[in-house]
Amino acid sequence: MIDARTLEYDFDEEAGFGEPMPRPKAALTGLQRLALAIVGLGLLSLVVQVFWGLGNGTWLGLASSLGALSVGGMLTFWASYKDTDPGIKHDGVWFSSLLARGALGWIAAILMTGLYVALYWFPEVLGYQRAVWGDGGQVEPARVTGGLVQVVEPLAQWTIGGSSSQWFLYGVLYCLAMLTFGVRMIMKYRHNRYQLVRTGSVLFFQLIFAWALPNILILFQKPYYELNGLWPLKYDYLWPGKVSELWNTPGALGIFLLFWGLATAFVAVPVLTYFFGKRWYCSWVCGCGGLAETMGDGWRQLSDKSTRAWHVERWLIHGVLVFVLVTTALLWTNHLTDGRVFGSFSYQVKAWYGFYIGALFSGVAGVGFYPLLGSRVWCRFGCPLAAILGIFQRYFSRFRITTNGGQCMSCGNCSTYCEMGIDVRAYAQQGENIIRASCVGCGVCSAVCPRGVLKLENGARTGDRYAGADQPVRQFVRDLTGPPVA
Repeated sequence: MIDARTLEYDFDEEAGFGEPMPRPKAALTGLQRLALAIVGLGLLSLVVQVFWGLGNGTWLGLASSLGALSVGGMLTFWASYKDTDPGIKHDGVWFSSLLARGALGWIAAILMTGLYVALYWFPEVLGYQRAVWGDGGQVEPARVTGGLVQVVEPLAQWTIGGSSSQWFLYGVLYCLAMLTFGVRMIMKYRHNRYQLVRTGSVLFFQLIFAWALPNILILFQKPYYELNGLWPLKYDYLWPGKVSELWNTPGALGIFLLFWGLATAFVAVPVLTYFFGKRWYCSWVCGCGGLAETMGDGWRQLSDKSTRAWHVERWLIHGVLVFVLVTTALLWTNHLTDGRVFGSFSYQVKAWYGFYIGALFSGVAGVGFYPLLGSRVWCRFGCPLAAILGIFQRYFSRFRITTNGGQCMSCGNCSTYCEMGIDVRAYAQQGENIIRASCVGCGVCSAVCPRGVLKLENGARTGDRYAGADQPVRQFVRDLTGPPVA
């Protein structure tokens, strides 16, 4: 039955319907109020500890601040979605100040960027004093001075058997952010089995492979090593310094980690990408992708879909790949010749890569710019491992996203919510398979399609994905010398 307000809503054939009627906001449920109250108390506790030191550095302080924020956030997301019908709802996304580059979006970008700037260059702001030279010429050791770093001090003492640091704080915040927004991802996509399993996978690898196991290594005074990190994303893992550290580690652990790094980089990458595309890593294992798929999910629609952005993407990501390959070659040449060839120049290039790529690009811009450029800024424009995986996926993989152009109604949902900036609709309308090197196989384009047009598949062979796929080398050369092609 149509209500009176709808019947009175005049339609003008020239002007259309005009501004839509305001939709009344649903009242908060009791559970939502409780969840938001827990978030508020957690934020209050965090402020009190950071600025006044009350309870800072205790288990109670940690539980009442970061613990309450995480539990309250997870409960908020669960309560917000639990009584809704399954299915993705993006109503009002482009009218949200936080999600559509409004004032709140810019504030979020500034705060997130500021956090990364503090982590890399001003840890004193977070409560961690780095080792410095004292007035008497002696080195004053690094120490925790309070602030956010001290909040996680009891957890650091328990997991690594030592004091906290700005990077231990970062690891805790990273995991809590993924867990909290992972609940949102699970509730939002609970109708889609692929998204549920994928979200569970990235959470598992982040919590176990990227956080728990590396901290256990530190506890037993072994080299720090994130087992889900692959070279050249973890660029120093196959550099002379890290290789020497692992080789000289007593026992078999160092050799195992060195073998792990070589096997994952040179065996797992080509083999698994051949069968499953780059999604096996970028959407199922990688911590960078895990944060983008959980905390960054609300900003995925901000990725630039223009051809110009595609050109920039190709030049930047392959430029970073060349940069890390050249840096690696310089360092090994310098190491094997005892510095006789390049001298200190190789270390200068190493410092450039660490600052411009390792810190400024992957950290500050890669995460801090989520609210402005979308959730996969680093993955799309800078990650050298994504570049390698993309080359394998484009020319030597079975993976493809098949399209049923006859069913496409050009709604544009697939293109809008592609975090990698792919105009998926253009492929669907022409009935072409999507085999772009940048595609991370997140599957959201398929999940938001109302007609079931898109399907993620691992075909029986590589040669039937697109015209020329049976001659990958020739197609690779053609792509390098010509304009962007499908």
